Amino acid sequence: MKRGAIRRRLAAGGAVLAAAVVIALVTPGSAQAAPAFCSGRKVRTLPFSTGSVWIYKRGDYVCAVTVPRVPGARKRMSVSVQPRGGRPVVDSGRFARRAGPVTVHAGHRCVLFKGSVGPGSVNSGWILC
Repeated sequence: MKRGAIRRRLAAGGAVLAAAVVIALVTPGSAQAAPAFCSGRKVRTLPFSTGSVWIYKRGDYVCAVTVPRVPGARKRMSVSVQPRGGRPVVDSGRFARRAGPVTVHAGHRCVLFKGSVGPGSVNSGWILC
């Protein structure tokens, strides 16, 4: 193969690689599409009529966020996380997008989650035992 042909192939390969890098940097990844308010992995979703409680776990810690079904105007919202034998940690007020995040050390204990948006609410019972 002649030197000119090798140079053309290297130049073409470099151009394709550069284009791939630009596309990768410009195109947002799917991981950015869903915001995670708590660290760890999502282990449960508790849906109810006016919203949901998202539950995350990382090691011995659990975290919860209440999100409305229809975000926008400020609504009365709350989220509560209580490890068995402990006191509940609560975030409540008038929010537009979410109540929380609320994080507690649960260890290997069962945990009670509660959440509400307006008139709708959910109570998990003791879970993640």
